[in-house]
Amino acid sequence: MSSFSRVVVAAVAALVLVGCSDSGASDTEPAAAAGPEPVLSANVTDGQTDVPVETIVTVDVEDGELGEVVVRGGEDDAVIEGTVDGARWTAAERLEPAVDYTLQATASGTDGQQTELETGFTSQSLTLDEQTYPSVAPLQGETVGVGMPVIVNFDLPVEDRATFEQHMAVTSEPQVEGAWNWISDRVVHWRPKEYWPAGTKVHVDLQLNSLPAGQGIYGQQNQVVDFEVGSSVVSTVDVNAHTLTVDIDGQTARTIPVSSGAPQWASREGTKIVMEKFDTIDMDAATTGVDSSDPNYYNMKGVKWAMRLTNSGEFIHAAPWSAGSHGRANVSHGCVGMGTEDAGWLYQNSKRGDVVNFVGSTRALEPQNGWTDWNVDWETWQSGSALAGA
Repeated sequence: MSSFSRVVVAAVAALVLVGCSDSGASDTEPAAAAGPEPVLSANVTDGQTDVPVETIVTVDVEDGELGEVVVRGGEDDAVIEGTVDGARWTAAERLEPAVDYTLQATASGTDGQQTELETGFTSQSLTLDEQTYPSVAPLQGETVGVGMPVIVNFDLPVEDRATFEQHMAVTSEPQVEGAWNWISDRVVHWRPKEYWPAGTKVHVDLQLNSLPAGQGIYGQQNQVVDFEVGSSVVSTVDVNAHTLTVDIDGQTARTIPVSSGAPQWASREGTKIVMEKFDTIDMDAATTGVDSSDPNYYNMKGVKWAMRLTNSGEFIHAAPWSAGSHGRANVSHGCVGMGTEDAGWLYQNSKRGDVVNFVGSTRALEPQNGWTDWNVDWETWQSGSALAGA
């Protein structure tokens, strides 16, 4: 090869090497910058004590996406459920008193980075004198009459009634209009505007656990109760005609001759509700305010087929001792007496919550002498809600 040829080949080789070097540099991408690390935070801190029981635990994330959040505590290491809305997890319930809780949460950043948060805290202690327990009627699974109110009794007073009422719900199928009415700071009733339709299924949901009731008292427990309304049984006692007429699902089923309260102990006028049923009961006049030294005192054992209508002691029951007065005269101390066979039939066809209307009496039924809810007009009833006008 001539010296000129060798120079040309060398020059070409050099160009090829330069070309390969330039091509390699153009294919290399710059390394991606790392994203910000996600930051997790909670509204409780590690080691915190005496966390108020009304606290709703929340967990937030910045610069990332929430992963799993687990809050657990108590003897059974129960898990508090929660929901995620955007960058926040919110517990579905408040805390139990004097419980050690652990909180574990994870989050991931835009570049896949993982962050964890682990926190331990303890809720405040409460004595029983600082917790009010809600007792509910009807009972779970009970079948009741069309006049049955939902009754909640608290063993300690509720000062902040509005807050409690906001967490107390009654729903039904079919849905009906209804309202709460606070009888006192320990008793609240819910009733529909009209009698329940027969066959209604009712769901009571009281989310009161650890809810502040005021004066350093908190709700002790949630209550969830489902009950059903049975057939419509509405009776009418005509104290002047001495009859008790029973309508079942809108049809008159039986008219029974009865004896109600004598003039000095007249049965009270108004709408009453069957509160309790006893196949047998002992009846002592002392419970109605009659002293044992009074000539009108009585103490009868084993009275059959008795159903309570008032707190003051008015019952419907079998009264074979006054058979000659049934349908003719009022001779009792306020109860409605009838023959044993009729009383047994009525007892078998009745349930707690059935309606008994008394007409023709000049003696008024006192408010709260029994479940007197249906003697209050609807507008007045609604005004007894702690949220009325809100």
